Amino acid sequence: MAASSFASSHFSNSEGFGRVPSDFAEVIVVRHGETMWNACGKIQGHLDIELNDIGRQQAAAVADRLSKEFSVSAIYSSDLKRAYDTAQIIAKSCGLPEVKKDARLRERNLGDLQGLVFREASKLNPKAYQAFVSPKTDQEVPGGGESLDQLYDRATSGLEEIAANHKGEQIVVVTHGGTLRALYERAGHSAPKGSSQGKVLNTSLNIFHLSDCRWVIKRWGDVSHLDRSGFLESGFGGDRHSG
Repeated sequence: MAASSFASSHFSNSEGFGRVPSDFAEVIVVRHGETMWNACGKIQGHLDIELNDIGRQQAAAVADRLSKEFSVSAIYSSDLKRAYDTAQIIAKSCGLPEVKKDARLRERNLGDLQGLVFREASKLNPKAYQAFVSPKTDQEVPGGGESLDQLYDRATSGLEEIAANHKGEQIVVVTHGGTLRALYERAGHSAPKGSSQGKVLNTSLNIFHLSDCRWVIKRWGDVSHLDRSGFLESGFGGDRHSG
């Protein structure tokens, strides 16, 4: 399936180069590039896994697009390598001097599941697996893992604080699949008509407008920049079972 088929067809007039109204920040949230663990189905969580070759190519592709289509004034990133290295590639392409690390943008901590292959997790650690797939949003994962509520609280409060410092600007935030799903949960009522959360693919581009406590999704799941660079559609990550 062509990468562009995942892209939202909804575009705001304020997207791209041009003036952003001073009452909101336009936040371009990007999932990190692919890692070897994404490709083989291992659960990462807070484990610090680096980008693979495809991930670096994906990061270069989204960086080139961002430098041409947007006027980015700042870039923030999870402090995990796969996100931070993606952000550094973007920063270089956009001519930004630094990437600001923020641990609140990390992936969900998945405790005892981290390092396991997902398809084997139910047998290797059934207790942690059942906690992970539980519909209860306050269910923590054994081994120091977070609940969905804890992930939601830190991710949404973190993004609100970042956005409050950049009203009238376009900024980039590089994070993780699970974290992006939490952000979608916060703003999902405003998602473009016909869009759905679906999978959050590596280096997908997702645009939020944040103004005080109001969140609006302007674009979701756009990976049209990967048409020519290629990506692993079968790669693990980005769905409700990712980490």
